[in-house]
Amino acid sequence: MNPGYSAQQIEQAAAELLRQHQQNLRFGGLSAPAPLPDADAAYRVQDAFVQRKCEQLNTRTAGYKIALTTLAMQEMVGYRDSVSGRLLDADLQHSQAQLHMSRYGRLAIEFEIAFEMKNDLPQTSSAWGHDIADHVLHAFPALELIDDRQADYGLLRQDILTLVADNAWNAGLIMGEPIRGQDLHALDQAAGVALIDGQEVGRGTGRDVLGHPLTALAWLANHLKARGLSLRRGEIITTGSLVKSQFPAAGNLVCFQLDGAAEVSARLL
Repeated sequence: MNPGYSAQQIEQAAAELLRQHQQNLRFGGLSAPAPLPDADAAYRVQDAFVQRKCEQLNTRTAGYKIALTTLAMQEMVGYRDSVSGRLLDADLQHSQAQLHMSRYGRLAIEFEIAFEMKNDLPQTSSAWGHDIADHVLHAFPALELIDDRQADYGLLRQDILTLVADNAWNAGLIMGEPIRGQDLHALDQAAGVALIDGQEVGRGTGRDVLGHPLTALAWLANHLKARGLSLRRGEIITTGSLVKSQFPAAGNLVCFQLDGAAEVSARLL
């Protein structure tokens, strides 16, 4: 344990983040009880924060999200690695969901390929690669909900550890149907189109996510192993946006079309 951030400080920091969310305060670098010293402390605060949210919502964790999966985003925030957050079961929805804008400080939507795990990952001494596909039940398109709480992106470089602690801003996931006739190893070629009110706002392919969505999944598995954790059967993992994050407004219909899958959508209210 880092002597600069005690177990008591971890809990205090988690309580402070929960207070900020409850009061809909603007996102900023965590300074109470002290600035976060390193990524290890940030993830321990995330664990405590997520536990408090689960207790508050009477829910449980349901999987993981992966963020900063493009070099451009890593360079923008000055953090040369991806980061992970937790998905909560209470925040999982299916396509044609209705989202109330008043629930969020500032809602952004990302357009992603997600996986559901077929079984618990077996213990292994070697690093995971694309062989992790053997443990995936299926892939599907998804809309990840992000609440950046009016963050100043010009300051994000200095606040990146707080973003980690703040559960990588995850605010939910809208899940589509499994990709038809899927070949997980060909997902780097899958093309996706994002639309708002029927107008295209961006497009990308699976290779925009660390070169391949399976590479992102393997990164997560290795990242968790280093933290003494592992992926479990039934968990959902969303791998990063194929398209630049969008900031829709009330009344918008947001859709994501991915090769081989039915469209996934959400209406903003």
